Amino acid sequence: MKALDDKSIDVLNFVKEHPSLSSKEIHDGLTTTLSYATTKRVLSKLVTEQLIKTVGIGRGRKYNLDPAYELFYPIDVNHYFEKEIDERDIKGSFNLALITNILDSVKLFSKEELEYLESLHIDYKNKVAELTDAEYSKELERLAIDLSWKSSQIEGNTYSLLETELLIKEKQTAKGKGKDEATMLLNHKYALDFIIDHPDYLEPLTIARIEDIHSLLVKDLGIDKNVRLRRVGISGTNYTPLDNEHQIKEALQSMCDLINQRENVFEKTLLLLVLISYIQPFGDGNKRTARIVSNAMLIYHGYCPLSFRTIDSIAYKEAMLIFYERNNITAFKDIFINQFAFAVKTYF
Repeated sequence: MKALDDKSIDVLNFVKEHPSLSSKEIHDGLTTTLSYATTKRVLSKLVTEQLIKTVGIGRGRKYNLDPAYELFYPIDVNHYFEKEIDERDIKGSFNLALITNILDSVKLFSKEELEYLESLHIDYKNKVAELTDAEYSKELERLAIDLSWKSSQIEGNTYSLLETELLIKEKQTAKGKGKDEATMLLNHKYALDFIIDHPDYLEPLTIARIEDIHSLLVKDLGIDKNVRLRRVGISGTNYTPLDNEHQIKEALQSMCDLINQRENVFEKTLLLLVLISYIQPFGDGNKRTARIVSNAMLIYHGYCPLSFRTIDSIAYKEAMLIFYERNNITAFKDIFINQFAFAVKTYF
């Protein structure tokens, strides 16, 4: 979603402070010089963007903030992180209503965003149709190397892209690097190979199958497998995930149900990316699991997988922190759209 203009911000703030008013009452209460027709156009636009909702019809129609307001309100990332961790106004605990009461009733992409993503998908299908099986496999391996490198780099791995390529292709470890770093990278490749060999493994999505992918990613890294039994903290934020195994599994099941019910592949993928990370079901390796499982969803449905190669690691983490702290998806959605476009234009 694009940043709101001043007119939209004025109307939205007024509705936030004065709920359940008609369009005429909102117009009369505004201190700006908007015409009544402009006020109604702005209100209609905000309804379309799922920032406000209407109750009633005709002259009895009233306007309130939409339950998805926090999800879609455009946030300036740089401005948001000008405040230190203890100064930010956040949702400190897991929002139990997010999956079952908010995400289950909204569309994550606008009509324009979906048209853009679908046009990219058509480009991808046309490109793949012209490749031989050998050429396709070669490009898929190139993307897998890039994804293994970037996904590991986001988690603090210090291997370069070239060192990652030598490790995966020739099993050549980099000098001065720890064994765990090489293991993390190779685990990514093993997990991706498994997904490619078993494209329907996560269809339908289940907790047990997500745990299986996580197990591949953390093999030989000294990380507990399966849903965690103890609390976990997240660096850089005061957001605290669920700490009860039963609640964690309940949240995971709600996520699986939500994604299995969705038809749009882009929505399925984006939900996987943010919700596995938000739930933090494992002691470690949550974001890695989210990136691999989401790519499994794309591959199964015949869509171009993502390498995330050009995303800045800090930008990725900041977008995720905004989702943790505010349940706001706009920054991460921008990352998703940009990385899908990069993947389609770069590979195959």
